[in-house]
Amino acid sequence: MRVLRGRAGTVEADREASMAMLARTAETGERAVRVWRPHRQVAFGRRDAGDAGFERARAAAREHGFPPLERDVGGRAVAYTGTTVAFARTEPVADVRTGLGDRYERATADVAGALAALGVDVERGEPPDSFCPGTHSLSAGGKLAGIAQRVRQGAAVVAGVLVVADHDAIAAVLEDVYRALDVPLDPGTVGSVARAGGPADPDRVVTAVEEALVGDAAVEIERVA
Repeated sequence: MRVLRGRAGTVEADREASMAMLARTAETGERAVRVWRPHRQVAFGRRDAGDAGFERARAAAREHGFPPLERDVGGRAVAYTGTTVAFARTEPVADVRTGLGDRYERATADVAGALAALGVDVERGEPPDSFCPGTHSLSAGGKLAGIAQRVRQGAAVVAGVLVVADHDAIAAVLEDVYRALDVPLDPGTVGSVARAGGPADPDRVVTAVEEALVGDAAVEIERVA
């Protein structure tokens, strides 16, 4: 299994590194894991871009000091402060119609196990009116993590966001962003590892989540340039 570490110098290059990871798995069949701290940003989903308030939402993100960016998948806006952790695991698929639930279950269990090792006991699910609402989330005194999946010919990636600290800053920017999009959000539902009694050190969280997603596989480390 390849393990990618670090982040690229720009948001665009960093996104390309994750896309290349998925493409390589599709081409070679080699699994890969990446756990890292993305650049500060608000990442808008495809649904956001079609809303009437999208430009107002982008302006709100800038006012809070978060560069607005768009991702080419669905879902609602998420915020990264620099301490927020992102994670992704790719694996080959022979049939795009099968395995979706199993991949979600394994990733959810692995991330929950990593958090338990850090002293945070999570529940599956999320409070009403959470950020980037979805059916695969983890909560502890608020939503900590959201998990999504993308399947293409030959490979799938299960990926997500994990709030380590800075829950107040994330709640503040997303409250204004979601208001502009006319999407319900209760800022009090934004949780974090630190808020739930775990460490505020994102590097500790990165290490724990990486170890959980890798499991007992033999690894080849690759630095993201």
